[in-house]
Amino acid sequence: MSRQQMSIVLKVAAIYNLLWGAWVVLFPNHFFELVGMEPPLHTMIWQGMGMVIGVYGLGYWWAAQDPLVHWPIVMVGFLGKLFGPIGFFFNYAQGNVSFDFFYTLLTNDVLWWIPFFLILRKAYRAGKIKWV
Repeated sequence: MSRQQMSIVLKVAAIYNLLWGAWVVLFPNHFFELVGMEPPLHTMIWQGMGMVIGVYGLGYWWAAQDPLVHWPIVMVGFLGKLFGPIGFFFNYAQGNVSFDFFYTLLTNDVLWWIPFFLILRKAYRAGKIKWV
């Protein structure tokens, strides 16, 4: 993956996150209406999640300026995209959440696994990632 491709991926991720975050903050019940789920009892928590995801969008935009230098932002995003689905399946197995919530994982997390991994692999191979 070239630097230009990495930058494009991160800019698309930034725009997606900003739009998704704004949608959740401004129209907090819309997703639940679309999938036929009961809206959350505490809407503010769902809107808070939208705000956090929107803020990730800002980070991705800044990381797009030089993805290899700003690999820690990509790593934080990648880890969130791994742990989010783990948390979902843990809660689904306990009966705490409907499977319909899975749809958010496809575009918020799974879609980005490979491109974010490729950016991190490129940073690692370029000697940018230092663990200590």
